Amino acid sequence: MLPEKILAIRPAISGLALLAAASCTQPAPLTEGSWTLDNTASSLSFVTVKAGDVGEAHVFKALDGSVAPDGAASLTIDLASVDTEVEIRDQRMRDVLFEVGAYPKAKVSVQLDPTGIAKLNVGESVTQDLSATLDLHGVASEVSAKVRVVRSGADQVLVSTTRPIMLDAGSLGLADGVEKLRDLAGLPAISNAVPVSFSITFRR
Repeated sequence: MLPEKILAIRPAISGLALLAAASCTQPAPLTEGSWTLDNTASSLSFVTVKAGDVGEAHVFKALDGSVAPDGAASLTIDLASVDTEVEIRDQRMRDVLFEVGAYPKAKVSVQLDPTGIAKLNVGESVTQDLSATLDLHGVASEVSAKVRVVRSGADQVLVSTTRPIMLDAGSLGLADGVEKLRDLAGLPAISNAVPVSFSITFRR
């Protein structure tokens, strides 16, 4: 009788083991814990257009940010980290356009919808329309964006724009800086329209 009882118990034990393993691998909801931006796996780029139709892409190398359990997200951009692949242009953007001595950082704050992304499994995504506050050069502006949130790992989330965000340098208090850059570079024009895109990874 004892061997038969052991054989009967084995399937139940195996089932419990599989259930325990599944519960260990199931990712926790996004609303559990805080998430921190991974600068090495994130990028934020913008495009400038000069002389009518000459477009050039640039990036910021130093980003910081987090997402709280309630979905409150923040992004800080170190403006001195601008990289245009031209040293003199980097310096002019730092000193003349952004005036990093007085305005070293740009900050973005936004409320994500935690209910829409809380139950995402690894590999799943959701698209959200956001209204964010951008604080740049002493001016706070409302910015709209459509983003895709991807659960790229059990403790990793990727947030990226689905289309460029169009910013106007004039409305952000940068018109004078743009004009000074145009004069220094001897250009006929630099557009105030600036497309911005980002791909940001948050880890828990």
